[in-house]
Amino acid sequence: MNKINGYTEDEARAFVQYIYAGRRAGRTLSALFDGYAKKSGRAKGSVRNYYYALLRSTDNKEVKKLLRGTGLKAEPIRAFSDEETDKLLRAILAEKSKGVSVRRAVLNLAGGDDKLMLRYQNKYRNVLTKQPERMQELMRECGIDEGARRRVEKEIDGLYDRLASSLREENARLQETVRRLTEENSVLRLRVKNLQ
Repeated sequence: MNKINGYTEDEARAFVQYIYAGRRAGRTLSALFDGYAKKSGRAKGSVRNYYYALLRSTDNKEVKKLLRGTGLKAEPIRAFSDEETDKLLRAILAEKSKGVSVRRAVLNLAGGDDKLMLRYQNKYRNVLTKQPERMQELMRECGIDEGARRRVEKEIDGLYDRLASSLREENARLQETVRRLTEENSVLRLRVKNLQ
């Protein structure tokens, strides 16, 4: 049986029709990928990757025929240049050094644009995973000493724990004092009442 990018011809046709009908109904690609994954038993990421691989197979006659009239298209891949990557990572690291989470940092940098945020976040994670030495170099350039930051965080956590413990002890001592004074007050009231 003829295969189109790894799917049988029938499955590829059914997949394209499923996506086409879903898009016409106003569903998001993410929801459609998830729905098709559940329906077909494939992983959602695999379904997404197949979709984009299919749409980028513009030189394949079978794919052209399959997609004809559907209007399905994929944005061209816009790769980060090394300069863009370094600029983005420096900006994220600067935000992180202020105590901002990576997720919040990329959202701020993307100006609230969810797609751009996801693109930035994926780039950050990709470099962190696949090029840790690049990340370390950028951290050094930005004056961020990860070890020192972790030590400071540990010290802050320790200080918080000590303060919390001290406050619990003080609270217990004050409760005991209130209990003792309440008893003394009751005794004094009885004495005053007996004097009358």
